[in-house]
Amino acid sequence: MSLNNADDYNDDLDLAVDGETIELQVPNDLAGKRLDAALAQLLPDYSRSRIAAWIKDGLVSVNGVAAQPKHKLIGSEKVSVTITPSVETAAFTPEAMDLDVVYEDDTVIVINKPAGLVVHPAAGNWNGTLLNGLLHRNPELSQVPRAGIVHRLDKDTSGLMVVAKTLPAQNNLVQQLQARTVKRIYRAVCNGIVPFDGKIDTLIGRDPHNRLKMAVVKFGGKQAITHIKVLERYLAHSYIECALETGRTHQIRVHMREAGHPLAADPVYGNVRHACSDTVKEVVKNLHRQALHAYRLSFIHPKTGETVSFEAPMAPDMYHLLSVLRLEAGLDSSLQHEAGYSDEHFHDGDDDDWDDDDDVEVIYVRE
Repeated sequence: MSLNNADDYNDDLDLAVDGETIELQVPNDLAGKRLDAALAQLLPDYSRSRIAAWIKDGLVSVNGVAAQPKHKLIGSEKVSVTITPSVETAAFTPEAMDLDVVYEDDTVIVINKPAGLVVHPAAGNWNGTLLNGLLHRNPELSQVPRAGIVHRLDKDTSGLMVVAKTLPAQNNLVQQLQARTVKRIYRAVCNGIVPFDGKIDTLIGRDPHNRLKMAVVKFGGKQAITHIKVLERYLAHSYIECALETGRTHQIRVHMREAGHPLAADPVYGNVRHACSDTVKEVVKNLHRQALHAYRLSFIHPKTGETVSFEAPMAPDMYHLLSVLRLEAGLDSSLQHEAGYSDEHFHDGDDDDWDDDDDVEVIYVRE
């Protein structure tokens, strides 16, 4: 595409496609401007960050020579710009991947997400996400916001998620999350011997010392309540079930750390110096993720109105850890608590940002 001035370019901007090279001449009234600032005026339909990325990647030349963002223009130069997709555009590109579909009908999909899979594209993970895989498997999801995703799991948490296949179903599930009729039960391995079943009730907000982490705070956070049931106790670890009455970012991980029992192998909130046998240390080290699994998911089916419930077998890496812990503790190697436990409490799927403040003592009481 060849354009002689900014006005001509604006008229034909929608003709530019990814991979096409735009040729334009710098108007004299932009003399003295930096290249990046001038292009922001000449290409108003593209973000400054995207233009800056093109310049950095050598996709912009002035009079045939690759230029730097600070290059000062004198007017009348010939500028070539090669249009490439933004990372945001690439984020919604279908990608083939194996998805463990537990259940599917014309309204919803229930997926058992493996650890290591990012749910939704974001900075640092613009592709290879669950969203990309869903768009490949079910192209019709391109017509549903966020490809039907209504709640998230941390990248390194395994387990069940529900995805809506239609806009009405998505709206219904979002309303259920807000009304707390979606129930999610997690299972985890934590450090130490959890003494009794109970409840942790605190405020959770951004860690005032590290904005990338969450923490228990005295003021400014939001109430977070986790109900804990001990399933098994080992020599230096416990197998627990967590039911969330609220759903804050990293809630289980933060609460268990504050209770003095961080999740095994948690890279953010864990304790790598936790005392245990060399055998268990090696297994925990090889887990490469927090020992947390979304085990049970229940919700009201958006179309039938019936309550449906699903369970996902423990992820193989966590199952191996449990087997080693049971063997060392002299327990029956079978999973004694994989069925029959009542899911009285639930998770609301809320995932907001919080204000910061100082940590306070965790309230951990018997129920």
